[in-house]
Amino acid sequence: MQLTDIDDIEKATKRGRRETLRLGIGLLFVVAIMLYTGLTQNVSGEHGVMIVVAAMIGGYMAMNIGANDVANNVGPAVGSRAISMAGAVVLAAVFEMAGALIAGGDVVNTIQKGIINPAIVGDTERFIWLMTAALLAGALWLNVATAFGAPVSTTHSIIGAVLGAGITAGGMQAANWATLSGIAASWVISPVLGGVIAAGFLYWIKRSITYQDDMVDAARRVVPLLISLMAFAFSTYLVLKGLGKIWKVSLVTAVVIGIVAGSAVHLLMRKRMALRVTSLENTKDSINTLFTIPLICSAALLSFAHGANDVANAVGPLAAISAAVNTGAVSAKASIPLWVMLVGASGIAIGLLLYGPKLIRTVGSEITELDQMRAFCIAMSAAVTVIVASQLGLPVSSTHIAVGGVFGVGFLREFLKSSYSQMIEEIKLHHAGEDKAVVEDFLDRFEAAGIAEKNAMLVRLKAHTENAQLSKAERKQIRKVYRHELVKRSTLLRIAAAWLVTVPVSAAIGAALYYLIFGIAHA
Repeated sequence: MQLTDIDDIEKATKRGRRETLRLGIGLLFVVAIMLYTGLTQNVSGEHGVMIVVAAMIGGYMAMNIGANDVANNVGPAVGSRAISMAGAVVLAAVFEMAGALIAGGDVVNTIQKGIINPAIVGDTERFIWLMTAALLAGALWLNVATAFGAPVSTTHSIIGAVLGAGITAGGMQAANWATLSGIAASWVISPVLGGVIAAGFLYWIKRSITYQDDMVDAARRVVPLLISLMAFAFSTYLVLKGLGKIWKVSLVTAVVIGIVAGSAVHLLMRKRMALRVTSLENTKDSINTLFTIPLICSAALLSFAHGANDVANAVGPLAAISAAVNTGAVSAKASIPLWVMLVGASGIAIGLLLYGPKLIRTVGSEITELDQMRAFCIAMSAAVTVIVASQLGLPVSSTHIAVGGVFGVGFLREFLKSSYSQMIEEIKLHHAGEDKAVVEDFLDRFEAAGIAEKNAMLVRLKAHTENAQLSKAERKQIRKVYRHELVKRSTLLRIAAAWLVTVPVSAAIGAALYYLIFGIAHA
């Protein structure tokens, strides 16, 4: 046996041990939920057993949310190297739990987005089976998506599962098809809106800072404005979304709070930038460092808001089952006992710690290359898109927005790189027949020039070489030769496919599991 074979075996053994350890910790968490629920809740009779089973499945669902969905909040920060993987995982785990426990609210909708009408199901026993099947179906699909490295919407997963189990339990009339059409629309609206806004911010940064001759002076003027806009957007986002379940405010109030926060940050940043510029170099890498702290703060705030909102995907069905068992009635809303919220909050944190890094790497580095400026634009997109869409009544998914933002900055970079390569090739064609030293001198001056000077040089060049104008076919050929693919198409197709099948696949699993539970109960 060769030495390389032994090394491969040792690496495989280490991976196997790590996987076994993660699986063991996850199983211990589920067993702990079973013991706690069995010892502290009234679990006598068949319905009591269902509470224990539902609590275990709820913990499993929460772990899958942590493993998959949280990557969208911290992935760009990790991919841009603003924070280490270990630091991001710990930061996100703390703020996810804090968001769930502090701002998760004490009442939850038992049926996400009203996708089915619980009154049509009617029978309490059938409702409990429906919620149990939906909870397990949503968790299983998230587990599969995480294994394939595809960040998917946990909300869409549980919606599809409830839809499938609900139709199986109450027939086609149980479904709210108008709501489903809105969810389908979000598959397009969310990533497109997120991508456009992220690309818009990146283009603004490039035009106003990195394309300027004196990047340090440009950063001194523009960065305080960018950071204050982030403070405004995230303050408004946090008030509307992160704290929305415990503090109801109007959009106007949230915007006023955001303006106050943004103004205060702008004053602080102007003073800080006046001190920082003396130590900055006139390079892109140096300017990138200005966005590190804002990125870490945005990751923490996004995690807090995500914990406050998406914990409902794990605890909503569990709270519904608990309420149905205790009251004997089916309701569209249910109070959340503290133990149920603890299951959801701790499950998200444990799932993130155990399996989160895989999806964090996917979002942060496997779609396109990110630096701090690009990651900043993605974070801004996540907050701004949710605020705008929620006020316009557009159905959006935070997962699709974040990943769409990553694709947006990647495709903008492709466009800009290709356009620049085309300009260089056109310059060479306009200098056809001239001495090589003359061409290289022009290209050196062109590369060093600011954006305004570049445009002026191109205008002067074309004016002197009118007979060298390129035909439409020649320009098309140049675009084809200098097309830069900075977004990995294989990752794009994998994620898009996972988004499209999330609702139908989780619905099919939910329906199958409901039939299984129904059959066992009537055996």
